[in-house]
Amino acid sequence: MTRSKTVYLIDDDAAVRHALEVFLESAGFLVRTYASARDFLAVCDTVHGGVLLLDQRMPGMSGLELQARLEQLGILMPIIFITGHGDIQMSVAAMKAGAMDFLEKPFDNSELLKRIREALNKAAGKRREWDQKTDAEQRCATLTSRELEVMRFIVQGMSSRSIAEQLGVSNRTIEVHRARVMAKMGAESLPDLVRKSAFCRSCRGPA
Repeated sequence: MTRSKTVYLIDDDAAVRHALEVFLESAGFLVRTYASARDFLAVCDTVHGGVLLLDQRMPGMSGLELQARLEQLGILMPIIFITGHGDIQMSVAAMKAGAMDFLEKPFDNSELLKRIREALNKAAGKRREWDQKTDAEQRCATLTSRELEVMRFIVQGMSSRSIAEQLGVSNRTIEVHRARVMAKMGAESLPDLVRKSAFCRSCRGPA
């Protein structure tokens, strides 16, 4: 069972925890349960991947407070809130703070499965985007100031000849810089270079 299919369930109701654990495990998920937000905080630094299924109202630290604390710790994972009828306003606040979804009690188990799978798919997409962004920023940092300058012109659609005239150098010099930029950025084509440069702040600076 991969970590990406783990459900971390936090609910102060032991009966709810047990029922959901049995159901989710039967659906193929690895389930880790916690009776309080603080119980989860005690182990959250070892958590990677998966989705957090979080009760909104709990004694001590609420679900919304846990969400804020996890953000402070830099622990970003998809959160689905389980809410009562009177918690909708808080749930909207949680969504604005980055939660992926909320389910109002009582909810259908099939709907829960649907929401969990959607959250995991969205999270996987965000992780891929984050990895691409991190890779692009690291690659961009290896460019010399002149290579960075040349790349900014390239992604604006300028030809090597136009860039050479702009910088007052030979066309051959720009072609060498272009080749180095493509290699350092790991770009297979101009569209690929444009996409990667969009992830990097220094690449978007003024030419």
